[in-house]
Amino acid sequence: MSLSKNNIKLITSLQQKKYRQKHQLFVAEGVKVVNELLASSLEVEHLFSVDASFEPLKKCGVTLISENELKKISTLKSPNKVLGLFKIPKKKEINQDKFMVALDGINDPGNLGTIIRLCDWFGITELVCSKNTVDCYNQKVVQSTMGSLTRVNILYVDLEDFLTNSKLPVFTADMDGKNVYISSLPEKAVLVMGNEANGISPEIAQIVKHALTIPRFGDLQQTESLNVATATAILLSEFKRGLK
Repeated sequence: MSLSKNNIKLITSLQQKKYRQKHQLFVAEGVKVVNELLASSLEVEHLFSVDASFEPLKKCGVTLISENELKKISTLKSPNKVLGLFKIPKKKEINQDKFMVALDGINDPGNLGTIIRLCDWFGITELVCSKNTVDCYNQKVVQSTMGSLTRVNILYVDLEDFLTNSKLPVFTADMDGKNVYISSLPEKAVLVMGNEANGISPEIAQIVKHALTIPRFGDLQQTESLNVATATAILLSEFKRGLK
C-alpha cells in the first residue's frame, strides 16, 4: 500500500490546531519519538514507515512508503524513517497537591517542548497552561519533548482563575525578585513562567505573591534576560535542591 491523497491531506492538515482538535489526532515523527509514544498509554491510529521492522506491530495499521513519500508528509528537514498518527488523550484533572509548573502565554513550540522535558526530568507530573500558550500537540512541541509528553499531565485552563483558587504558594521569575540562591523554597508550590517577550501578564502578576530572580554574575551585567526554558531549568533545580 502506498501513500494516498487522503493520507497526505489529513496529515498536512494536522499541522493546524483546529484540525488536530477536529480529528483528535496529532503527528509524531522519528524512530525514537514514535517508539516512546508506542510504549506509552497513548493510542496509535496509524504508522507510515520506510522501515519494514514496524510492519509486524499488532496495535495499529502500518503503511510502508518510500523515502520520497515520507518527505511529502514530513515537516522535518531530514525525515527519520517513520511518521505516526496518535490519538489525543482525554483530559485528566490536575493533582493540585503537588509541585506544579504553570505557563502564561508561552508562544515558542521549542520552549514549551523543553519545559515539558524539564518537568519530566525533575519529576514534575503536573503542568498547567494558559489558553494562549502554544498547543502541546503542535508537531514542533511533540518532537522537542522526545517522549516526555507521555509522562507529564498537561491541562489548558483559565490561568487567572486556576491560580486564584490554588491553595499552594505561587512563585514567578522577576528581575526585581528575591535572589533564588538565598531563598527558602517550599516543597510544594506553583511556579509560573511567562511569555518570552513580556513575562507574565498583568492579571497574573496581581495573583503572584513570591518573585524570584536569578542573579547575573557577569562583570558587565549587560545580559537582558535568560531564555524562559533556561530560567525554568535553574529555578526547578533550586526548588528540588535538598529533596530526596
